[in-house]
Amino acid sequence: MNKKILILAAMLTVLCLLSSCAMIPASKLQALFSANGSTTISSGGNAVQPQSNTGDSVVISREEYEKYRKFSELVSILDDANQNFYQENDPDKMIEYATRGLMSGLEDPYSFYYNPDEYAELWEEDEGNYVGIGVMIQSNMETQICTIIRVFEGGPAQEAGVQRGDILYKVNDDIFVDANNLQEAVNIMRGEPNTDVNVTFLRNGEEITFTITRRSVNVNQVACAMLDDKVGYIALYEFAGKAEIEFERALNELVGMGAKGIILDLRDNSGGWVEQARYIADLFMDEGEVCYLQFRNGEQHTAEYRTTDGKTDVKLAILINENSASSSEILTGALRDCAGAVTVGVKSFGKGIIQEVVPVGEKGAGYQMTIAQYFTPKGSAVHGIGITPDYIVPLPEGDSGMYQFADADHDIQLQKALEVLKEALR
Repeated sequence: MNKKILILAAMLTVLCLLSSCAMIPASKLQALFSANGSTTISSGGNAVQPQSNTGDSVVISREEYEKYRKFSELVSILDDANQNFYQENDPDKMIEYATRGLMSGLEDPYSFYYNPDEYAELWEEDEGNYVGIGVMIQSNMETQICTIIRVFEGGPAQEAGVQRGDILYKVNDDIFVDANNLQEAVNIMRGEPNTDVNVTFLRNGEEITFTITRRSVNVNQVACAMLDDKVGYIALYEFAGKAEIEFERALNELVGMGAKGIILDLRDNSGGWVEQARYIADLFMDEGEVCYLQFRNGEQHTAEYRTTDGKTDVKLAILINENSASSSEILTGALRDCAGAVTVGVKSFGKGIIQEVVPVGEKGAGYQMTIAQYFTPKGSAVHGIGITPDYIVPLPEGDSGMYQFADADHDIQLQKALEVLKEALR
């Protein structure tokens, strides 16, 4: 197969992203774009079928031909770069950026492409084990600011002096960080164990640079404690890894210690896997729906995320803030509508859409695409609106929320949730 065939084959991978078509087997790609370029356009049928045993000619429908023809400009640019660019070019890199551009054309910040390395890192991070500095970062697409929302206990960043609320400003001398290049910055902060990286943060308007030694970081998604003899507290940091199993273990532990009420802290939890939200909702709900989905064609689906009978008999209060998003809002909406949970804090982020993550091609790449909008069981929209809590408790001016874990002495939102639950348990 010559270079031009390889390029065209790669471009069909891009086409499959655009049209959601099935991947054409490699043998048929070779036949379709064979060395002699022979192609026959058929007036009907969708299949790509070899016309001869030699594989030098194929029959395709005009509809398929018109799809392929849309990429002729990209192929021309690739050919020209291969022949005339003043330095040796990388066709694979050009195709990767073309694919990223294809996803960017959806104009949706939650739909994007993962190259093979990024796709592997996605699942590595989801499992909660990676080499890095040990922070969780929240990016804001409107302000472009990237804020440290969690510093992992015992991790390199904590030991260096990084604090929750610091703004990630610069990594080494290579990159000034914003929401658009955050992944690039994260890639730099990761690396080989026992190697150093310089990271600059903004704290109270001042630059602070730490030299941090990368090492293996183990991420727990759940932490819990009893606040008094009747009220337990569970912080759920992210819907990732085995968060639902960790959560159930924490809930059983607290109930076993006598908890009659649970405060569920979803502040700064930006979301994750919806199935984990369903699993956790099932611990507090009898049979019902966690949310319903509305798709592009207007269809509404209620069967995807349902719960079963057998709930834990406790009172619930949920803490949310402006960074509680996606699966956090799904869980909050479901428990408020169907489990009598009261909500405390400030209005949530308002990400009321769901993405699917899909592998693509044969090199380990993938993509994420928004496929539906969701609504709470009682029909409340969330996207662009958020969830307004039953008890609105903003933090005082100048309070960054950088408390110790379960700090009911200083955290006024937690204090209010505790007050509400104690009243409900009388």
